Amino acid sequence: MAYELPEWVAELTDPRRARTTEELADRLVPLAEQAIDISRRLQAQLTELNAPFETEALQALVDVLHTRSAQAFGEVNGEIENTGQDRVARILKRADAAPAGQRAELRERLAAEVFPALKAQQRVVCERIGDRTADAVQAAAKTLLDRTGELAAAVTDMVHQVLPAAQEGLTLAGRVSALTGRVRKAGRGDIPGDLRREAAEVAGSCEETLGRLEMEWSMIGARASTVRAALRAVEETAFSEVTQAMAHCVAELAPAHVKVLNDTEDLAIALLTEGS
Repeated sequence: MAYELPEWVAELTDPRRARTTEELADRLVPLAEQAIDISRRLQAQLTELNAPFETEALQALVDVLHTRSAQAFGEVNGEIENTGQDRVARILKRADAAPAGQRAELRERLAAEVFPALKAQQRVVCERIGDRTADAVQAAAKTLLDRTGELAAAVTDMVHQVLPAAQEGLTLAGRVSALTGRVRKAGRGDIPGDLRREAAEVAGSCEETLGRLEMEWSMIGARASTVRAALRAVEETAFSEVTQAMAHCVAELAPAHVKVLNDTEDLAIALLTEGS
């Protein structure tokens, strides 16, 4: 819907309705200010739109992927270590139930004959998950950079298309300012016919150009929001690729890991039974 202002607004601001040179000059000044304002806003918006695709910003995305992946690997590795520690604690609890004179010897034998296999298994699982994670991070980083590269190309095209509009606003501001200067030089009183005609033409151009630039600014703002959302989605997708690879690796290794845990406990029980 159209948003109409009261009639008196145009009566007091429209250069085409000015009656004297003083009024005309005063009404032209805000038009130049508006043209400069929208041009600067467009230029700032284009700079902000292009900022995420600077080399440092892209490297930061990759660095964040590495950091998040390292944290996820640490959490998974910690959970695996906890399973071994829980099993060791359960075994030691049974050893501590033995007669007091046998506890130290049982603990020494467990440390020498049972627990090394468990620690070796944990190292194997950690190394394999680490290798799989590293490969996944490398692949995800490539995907991240490829997709951001495609997005950067689209944004660059957008910037090149819109930048002339921002320059157009500055050109218009210069035209209005030049006219304002000539109007002030014309002195006080009635507006000469040539200046009135030029002022009417400039006012019409301002209405058309400023309206178009405001719409361009609004559209670029919407595109900028989409670009930011796309960058977040690409970043999350890349990290998801890494966590999925880790999850698949854990699932593959889980049966063997559980078997080692169970075999270790069985061996420990046999040792404790023998000791009793």
